[in-house]
Amino acid sequence: MKQLEKYADHAYALMRIVTGFMFAFHGVQKILGVLSEFQPPMGSQLWFGGIIELIGGLAVMLGFQTRVAAFLASGTMAVAYFQFHWKFQLGSQFFPSINKGELAALYCFVFLLIACRGGVKWSLDKKG
Repeated sequence: MKQLEKYADHAYALMRIVTGFMFAFHGVQKILGVLSEFQPPMGSQLWFGGIIELIGGLAVMLGFQTRVAAFLASGTMAVAYFQFHWKFQLGSQFFPSINKGELAALYCFVFLLIACRGGVKWSLDKKG
């Protein structure tokens, strides 16, 4: 398995790109109504979340201002988990598989990793 180590930056870059793309698509659904019947009212908290998903996802995908975009996306997903999924309820509602917050929790920590590592490879942030 040691042979895979040389591909770590490639695998990370693919994870960053795919994560950013999928996150941006959630924003496209909320803001533009593509493949979704739900559009939050303009200026609402969910609408601003959609803007962060759309712009932040594109920035992460392209590797543009990656750390800032990923940090903001991570915080957005933390808010989504605590406010909309867990809702600070005691008992089994804490667990993501019960409160349907698995994606929010996972996105939160994946974006935290991306915020710590930055664009790395195939990124507009990369110099040279």
